[in-house]
Amino acid sequence: MHVTSEQRLDDGVLEREFTLGGIPGILWTPEAASASAPVPLILLGHPTLGLRTMYPRLAARARHSAAEGFATATIELPGSGDRPRWPAAEHARADLRRAREAGQPVSDEMVDAVILPLVDKAVPEWQAALDALLTLPEIGGPVGYSGGVISIGIRLAVVEPRIVAAGLFAGSFVPRAMFEEARQVTIPLHVLLQWDDEGNDRQAALDLFDAFGSKEKTLHANMGGHTGVPQHAGDDAARFFSRHLRQPRRAGTAAGPVDGRRCRPARRSP
Repeated sequence: MHVTSEQRLDDGVLEREFTLGGIPGILWTPEAASASAPVPLILLGHPTLGLRTMYPRLAARARHSAAEGFATATIELPGSGDRPRWPAAEHARADLRRAREAGQPVSDEMVDAVILPLVDKAVPEWQAALDALLTLPEIGGPVGYSGGVISIGIRLAVVEPRIVAAGLFAGSFVPRAMFEEARQVTIPLHVLLQWDDEGNDRQAALDLFDAFGSKEKTLHANMGGHTGVPQHAGDDAARFFSRHLRQPRRAGTAAGPVDGRRCRPARRSP
């Protein structure tokens, strides 16, 4: 993990841009984060629009999380932003876009072609980023995942044991194969649904929520389209992560994981 730039924002949040194996990323840590008081981490997911395009929204989410005492980090998705082009993914997205613009049904095959290769590429990269981030003295876990392409969040929730809670946005196409993976998810979930999302099949989103295997799962549905997420939805998500990432401190131990040890990288095969 190579830090390429850093700056302290006006609210004291430290923002560091980095690269990891050629993949750009950004890490935000709250002013209070230090080696003596490592903080939990939230991985910030996002759509395939590129970090430069998504930066204002990601930075706002990061600063909100920092105010709650959490570090946040994100990485560029495959084929997006400044990363090398991915022709197959571009062609698949173009086919799906043309079908929607023509008012034609979006087939399962189109959705599979857009989403499944992205999940297969992106999830191992998120895990590699998590490996690197958890070696930093100021980050001690637990770890959450928030937002992004929902299928990436589903796969991470299944294969990555270091993620203990996830906030997911039901605002993207979901391949049928991901419904079976959703049944394997057991961590607490906070799912946001925009009821009138023009780009999302509401019934499919409800069916996906029903498929999740988690004993604790909450669906927050708000009126409005894809970009009409109300401000209070962010506050609800913050309370969710506070419940699951903020561990009680034992007497005589520093703040961090409940047993006083740092989270160690540990993977489970998909």
